[in-house]
Amino acid sequence: MKHIFLLEDDETLGHGIAMALTGTDTSVTCRSTLTLARETLAEERFDLLILDVNLPDGSGLDLLRQVRTNGDSTPVILLTANDLELDEVTGLEAGADDYITKPFSLAVLRARVNAQLRRGAPTVSQTISIGPFTFDFDRMDFRRDGVSVELSKTEQRLLRVLVENRGHAVPRATLVDRVWTDGAEFVEENALSVTVKRLRNKLEADPAKPEYLKTVYGIGYTWAVKP
Repeated sequence: MKHIFLLEDDETLGHGIAMALTGTDTSVTCRSTLTLARETLAEERFDLLILDVNLPDGSGLDLLRQVRTNGDSTPVILLTANDLELDEVTGLEAGADDYITKPFSLAVLRARVNAQLRRGAPTVSQTISIGPFTFDFDRMDFRRDGVSVELSKTEQRLLRVLVENRGHAVPRATLVDRVWTDGAEFVEENALSVTVKRLRNKLEADPAKPEYLKTVYGIGYTWAVKP
């Protein structure tokens, strides 16, 4: 599942873009101001950012510069009504990966979006800090409140998928496909549930009332974003 963030103050246009880009393997989160955008990006990870330049409370260029200053390499597409060459140069020099001038065809936007998504998801920073946790997937070092937690390879893979998609519900079928990647043709139906239970027992303060690894009934699981 690819998660797209859209910053667009025109409600009609934003709705149209969201509808055009939402699919079985893509979701779109929309915000209309810089303030709301900063709050959302501080809590969630996305595979692509689409930022309007001209906003009621500032410029999408400022948000782009902030994203790049923070070391975030997530692909960014800028939307703007300005068509001067200087505007395009300014956007690209600020770190944009693509630039689309309004008005534009939704078919063209979809093509540009797909091109950026094909580049692959951005690499997760080596160490991820979330609440009481620090996770270093490269070094296989996992800690809660500074205390090391031993995780099996399967538990590590499940945790990584959930953490990389934190704030979003990940379907059970997607988790099975991503976690059991050893070519096995058959996976026990309750294998995912058992692994989730083991992971909760190791990470949650109260596994019976999980704060982080939560069940999304009828869909799958999510690593909840704490307020």
